[in-house]
Amino acid sequence: MKRIAKLPSYFVLILLSALFLVPFLWTVSTALKANEDAFTFPPQWIPNHAQWDNFPKAWTALPFTQWVLNTLFITVVTTAATVITSSLVAYGFSRFKFRGRNAMFYTMLATMMLPGQVTMIPVFMIWRTLGAIDTFYPLILPAFFGGGAFNIFLMRQFFLTLPREYDEAAMLDGAGFFRIWWKILLPLSGPVIATVAVLSFISHWDEFNGPLIYLNSPEKYTVSIGLRMFQDSYGSETNQLMAASLIHILPTIVLFFFAQRYFMKGINLSGLGGR
Repeated sequence: MKRIAKLPSYFVLILLSALFLVPFLWTVSTALKANEDAFTFPPQWIPNHAQWDNFPKAWTALPFTQWVLNTLFITVVTTAATVITSSLVAYGFSRFKFRGRNAMFYTMLATMMLPGQVTMIPVFMIWRTLGAIDTFYPLILPAFFGGGAFNIFLMRQFFLTLPREYDEAAMLDGAGFFRIWWKILLPLSGPVIATVAVLSFISHWDEFNGPLIYLNSPEKYTVSIGLRMFQDSYGSETNQLMAASLIHILPTIVLFFFAQRYFMKGINLSGLGGR
């Protein structure tokens, strides 16, 4: 009976999933079509002859290899820095008692209410004063200073679920605070680390505004900016544009499916899963 009662919920979820999959399926279909078949009506979802050469043509039309390497470098460094620094800050908020701790934590959370457009110009002026325009520093260094309020919040909520007896037992063995964080808390925090890593990877891999504002040299562009250049230069080649877009989103899809179990577990154990 319980399974029967859940059938309407399953039906709604499947319907919503199908609606969200339509743009992706259209992208895959168009990437495998000849350009003249991209806008036929009614749309032909399965091409008669798959045009696999659209992918190498899109890849070599512009220096996508260099752009992918740039994006990969920025994404890997920022993801690692986000996990480490956000866990350090969360460790302080969850394990230490000091005056003003709650006020500092709530102030940090309040920064999430500020849209990026509010701080965009002041932050740009700071980086320009530091001479960091047209470098990767504005895209990388912020991840070394806490990794963002939401990531710190996730880490703190998870750390609060870990018994303090682990810390006390480690202290009796002579472990210091950093050793407890590195040897005790982080190994037990796999789900939330996976969650933060996936969110950070997707955010930086797909970031458009930051590279658009701070990068001027084409050889330093990321894939997101490269796709925009491809659209400006080869906008009429819709099939190749969809092939390039598919190459861009494929790593995030693969990463999410491999880390999906840990991602959902991290969300639940951090108190955001609606339990």
